[in-house]
Amino acid sequence: MRDVTLEQEELTEESIATTEEVQPPEENVLGEEWPAERPSERIMGAQASQVALALMAFVQQHVSERKLGKVFGPDGGYQLPTEAGKVRYPDGSFIARGRLPDERTPSGHLLLPPDLAVEVVSPHNSAYEVEEKRVVYLKAGVRLLWIVYPPTRTVFVFRASGSVAVLGEADTLTGEDVLPDFTCPIARFFEDL
Repeated sequence: MRDVTLEQEELTEESIATTEEVQPPEENVLGEEWPAERPSERIMGAQASQVALALMAFVQQHVSERKLGKVFGPDGGYQLPTEAGKVRYPDGSFIARGRLPDERTPSGHLLLPPDLAVEVVSPHNSAYEVEEKRVVYLKAGVRLLWIVYPPTRTVFVFRASGSVAVLGEADTLTGEDVLPDFTCPIARFFEDL
């Protein structure tokens, strides 16, 4: 191993003020145009991000230990068959083993609905947006949808059958038939807020 010393130019108010803004290239490495701005459904508040990460860490551990399939974070995009040309980004998701061709993760967007989708509601989400996501996911074939509300520490569990459960902080979230044997006390993913 070799140590290297990097020279760093001292930043002053004057040098910062005269620094030109770096413009990103008009196309990405795939030759596609960059979106004008980040899709609003991918913008999360800090609290929602923390809760989503904590919840999906429990899911990831359970799935890995049992080799149940693949878990994706908030940047995993889905092109659902019910929404041509649109990409959805759940805050977390799971696809069961046997659903991806050759069990391989595609390099681009996923072209099938997840078995489990997780949405953690942020302050910028309107009731309309949350309801639209619920309808879209279930219509596309998502088998289990968890919508989490950090301020009330509540989880709405929507099933493909149309049934709904509302769970509070004292309850335990289960994976039902989608994530067999998964259980997690809801209070666990609200710890340290």
